[in-house]
Amino acid sequence: MEFALVLPVLAMLIVGTLYTGLLVYSAAGLHNAVEQAARCYSVNVSQCNSAVATQIYAQKNYYGVSKPTFTASIASCGHQVSATLTFVLNAVVASWNVPLTATACFP
Repeated sequence: MEFALVLPVLAMLIVGTLYTGLLVYSAAGLHNAVEQAARCYSVNVSQCNSAVATQIYAQKNYYGVSKPTFTASIASCGHQVSATLTFVLNAVVASWNVPLTATACFP
């Protein structure tokens, strides 16, 4: 009897922990991808010679869920790469959209 009361809470806790891990993993991957792409855009002109090539490079270096949108530009701080991603947290009874953004600039 007690197990039937505890099981749904335990299952939600386990699934929530997994989704939180995926969210943190995606955020870390997004930050790493924009940092690597900004550095490539500034230093490695043979591989990242344009904004489009830099965006493709960033996409290849991203590890996480979904596909983020990358933008590359030359700003006052140097070569800047930004990314946005909407992470969807799906629960059985509700769904939340968590926006993730990352920006890196390399002189």
